[in-house]
Amino acid sequence: MIEAMDAVEAMTDPVERAKAIGEVMADQANRGKRWREMRRSLVLEMRGQTPPVSYRKIAAALGIGLATVQDIETGYTGSGKDRPRAKAEKEASDG
Repeated sequence: MIEAMDAVEAMTDPVERAKAIGEVMADQANRGKRWREMRRSLVLEMRGQTPPVSYRKIAAALGIGLATVQDIETGYTGSGKDRPRAKAEKEASDG
């Protein structure tokens, strides 16, 4: 896959290279959403096993952070700084 992307970048005809890049970028937007959903399904499947696979083991297996695994499980896709706070934490800071 990486070799195919490298080949697009190495194309000598700038018009053909621009067209190929545009096609890849358009496809990536759609594919990214499907892949996020597939990854979430896989994480949910692991968590649904008996006994459930721990967040730490999933994070280690996927090479991602613990909070990212939790975000994937809940379906959250924003940035970490915009992550919704827990209800109790929000109430404590508002009170």
